[in-house]
Amino acid sequence: MSIFAKDALKGKHALVTGATGGIGSETAKLLAQMGADVTITGRRHEKLDKLAKEINEAEPHIKVFSYAADLGKEEDREKLVNAAEEALGPISLLVNNAGVLGGGPVDELEQAEMERIMHLNYTSTVLLTQLIYKTMKQRKDGAIVNVASLSGLRGTHGGTAYAASKFALIGFTHSMALEAIDHGIRVNAVCPGFVDTEMGRTSVQNKANHEQRSAAEVIKASIPSGRITTPKEVANTIAFLLTDAAENIVGESVKISGGSVLR
Repeated sequence: MSIFAKDALKGKHALVTGATGGIGSETAKLLAQMGADVTITGRRHEKLDKLAKEINEAEPHIKVFSYAADLGKEEDREKLVNAAEEALGPISLLVNNAGVLGGGPVDELEQAEMERIMHLNYTSTVLLTQLIYKTMKQRKDGAIVNVASLSGLRGTHGGTAYAASKFALIGFTHSMALEAIDHGIRVNAVCPGFVDTEMGRTSVQNKANHEQRSAAEVIKASIPSGRITTPKEVANTIAFLLTDAAENIVGESVKISGGSVLR
């Protein structure tokens, strides 16, 4: 059962990147339940088609536009925004969820891998946001949520490249929030810890391997709540930040950690 009103985002057009992953797909479905028309994007055509079908079946009154794109490429970003706005009108809600895991210990990092992670997790996000921000400013309306990570608030073993990209995303969130609010546009971030997705489970296992114990032991020892976060819980937080109920929440980095990070 949704905790949000069916018309909470009525009349809005939301773009969700990384929509083929666990957090992205749950977010897209929830925003549609709240009345928003939704553009979903990712690299995998078949998963996008499946998600679009699920949303259409659950919310037949909602318009859904899917567009496969590699957001690391300028041409794809421009084509995505143009096609989405032609299909559903100006984008008023943006969820920057696309991202990759990667890296390793400092002495094993290669320049190409560091640049790949920074480009996909940070640079591409900023460049896509630029395209959409132009029309948001003209209308003086919009809300943006960047999906960062607890790794954007503190480092982890083997996390130099990934954490740097998420720290950069938090810095972008803070700085853009101060600029955008002058135009009635809110920018915030969510910072999940371990989430029950493919990427999240990989992160837990990497930590377990490093500490030479089981994944279950890692979760029990590091998360006071005793469990990892569900994608739906992250989606709920994103959705709240996009609503008018959060109209004076500006430039925040909302932790979803089960109590593992308390600062």
